[in-house]
Amino acid sequence: MNHRTAPLDLRERLAVDEPGPVLRKLVAGAEVDEAVLISTCNRVEVVVLTRELEAARLRLHSLFRRDLAPDGVGLGEPDLESCLYEYQNGDAMRHVLRVASSLDSMVVGEPQILGQAKDAYRAAVECGAAGPILGRLFQHAFATAKRVRSETRIAERPVSVARVAVDLAAQIFESFAEKRALLVGAGEMIELALRALRSAGLESISIANRTAERAARLAVQFGATAHGQDELPALLADADVVLTSIGGHEPWLTRAVAERALRSRRGRPMFVIDIGVPRNADPAIDALGDVYRYDLDDLAAIANENAEERRQEQARAEVIVEAEQQRFDGWFAALRAVPTIRQLRARVEAIRAGEVDKVLPRLALDDAARDAIDALTRAIVNKILHAPLSRLREEAEREEGIAHLETTRLLFALDAPDGDDGTGGDDPERA
Repeated sequence: MNHRTAPLDLRERLAVDEPGPVLRKLVAGAEVDEAVLISTCNRVEVVVLTRELEAARLRLHSLFRRDLAPDGVGLGEPDLESCLYEYQNGDAMRHVLRVASSLDSMVVGEPQILGQAKDAYRAAVECGAAGPILGRLFQHAFATAKRVRSETRIAERPVSVARVAVDLAAQIFESFAEKRALLVGAGEMIELALRALRSAGLESISIANRTAERAARLAVQFGATAHGQDELPALLADADVVLTSIGGHEPWLTRAVAERALRSRRGRPMFVIDIGVPRNADPAIDALGDVYRYDLDDLAAIANENAEERRQEQARAEVIVEAEQQRFDGWFAALRAVPTIRQLRARVEAIRAGEVDKVLPRLALDDAARDAIDALTRAIVNKILHAPLSRLREEAEREEGIAHLETTRLLFALDAPDGDDGTGGDDPERA
C-alpha cells in the first residue's frame, strides 16, 4: 500500500520500525524464498521471491492483516483489500525500479526514497532475508535511480515532503519576516526542512528534540536555537509555524497542549505541519479556531499540483526505467535457462556415456583407442549441442524465452522420471 491507495491512519498503523523480525518470520516459511520490506511515511511494501505464487500471496495478505497490525489486532478483509496493490514478475521488477528512482513517490523526484530503499535492502541482508536474486534486483534499482538522476532534470530542483511543507508555509505567510518556526525532531526530514526554511528567508528557528545533543548539532549548523522536548509548551507559545517529525506512537501535540499555547498567543494563529508517521499532532486540534493543521495527506494534494511541471522529465525517466527493467528481465530469464541447459547437457552426456560403455566391451581396443573414442563422442556431442544451446541462451533473454525453455524440456524429456531418457531404448520404431 502507498499514499495513493491507503489513508494515512492505515499506513501509520502498519508502519514497521524494525523489519528484521518480520522478514525472518516471513522467509522461515516455505512460501517465500527472499524478501525485502520497505516501510516509509508513504508506503508499506514487501518485495518477495517465490516459487509458490498462490501460497505466497495468501501469506503476504496474512502478513498485512495480522503480523503488521499493532498488538495483534487484525484488519478486516474489506478494509484491507481496497488499499492493497500487487505486481508480479516483470511488473514487480519495474515497480521496484520506479520506487528507487522516485517515480512512485508522493513528490516525484524527492531524494529520500533512494536512501530509504537502500536501508530497507541493507536490513533484509543483515537478517538473512535478501538473497542473490533480490540482491541483484535492488542493486539494479539503485543503478537505475542513479541513471535517472544523471540523465534527466528530475533532480535538478530536489523536492521532498519537507520542501513541500515549507512551500505550504510560504503560501500561508506573504513573508517570513518576523515569523518564528519551531521544528520538533532532529532527523533527516527536519534537516531538509531547515535547509528549505533558511533558503526561504526565515531566520528565527527553534529546534526541539528528545535528545538535546542532536538538536544542538543541527542548531549550530543552521544558526538555530536548540531545546529539549520538555520546553515544548513554552516554545509553542512563540511559534507561528510548527513543523514536526518525531518518533512515537502517541501524538505529543494534543488539544490540551495546543489550547494552553493559544491562550499565550492571544489570537495569533498557529500553523502546524505534521510530517510524522505516526502523526505527531492530534487531529482533534482542528476544532480549535486559531490552529491550522496539515498532515502528509494534505501535502500530497500540493505535490499533485506541482507534478505537471515535472511531467516531461518524468516521461524521460520512465523510458530509462522501462529499458532497465527489460535488461533485468533478460538477465532473470537467462538465469531460468541455466537449469534447463545443465539438465540437457547431463541428459545427452548420460546417453553418450551409456552407449559408449555398451560398445567398448565388444571391441578389442587398447586404452589409447578407448580414450580416443571417448574423446571423439564427447566432441560430437559438444558440436551438436553448441548451436541449440547458444540459441537457447539468446532466446531466454527475450519475452518468448520461457516458451522456448518449455519446448526444450518437452522435446528432450527433461522432466521425465529418473531412468527414462525419452529415447525409447533400442526400439527402432520408437526411435
